[in-house]
Amino acid sequence: MNEILNYYIKAWQNYANFNGRATRAEFWYFVLVNFIISLILNFIDFGLFGGAILGTIYALAVLIPSLAIGARRLHDIGKSGWWQLIGLIPIIGAIVLIIWWATPSKEDNIYGPKIA
Repeated sequence: MNEILNYYIKAWQNYANFNGRATRAEFWYFVLVNFIISLILNFIDFGLFGGAILGTIYALAVLIPSLAIGARRLHDIGKSGWWQLIGLIPIIGAIVLIIWWATPSKEDNIYGPKIA
């Protein structure tokens, strides 16, 4: 559990850093914690407010860090962070991004050395 939170905190420390690389673990643990926090906030929202107030605020707060870690994850496999825009294509774009984000790290590339 401590390792998961360390990856989450590391992503927030690099919240606007679109340079470098991110490992699969760093990326997917960040996604997992965001998913859990969003679920909790949505339960609280609909239980107390009947709408999505807290969840929306959290989603806006985590937008830039999510884009940054997604770009760094794509850098890890040798792709530009701009490829995240493919996610705007319904269904197929999301599938392609998930496959790329799940791809193992490549060796050293123009974005930096391979992270152990």
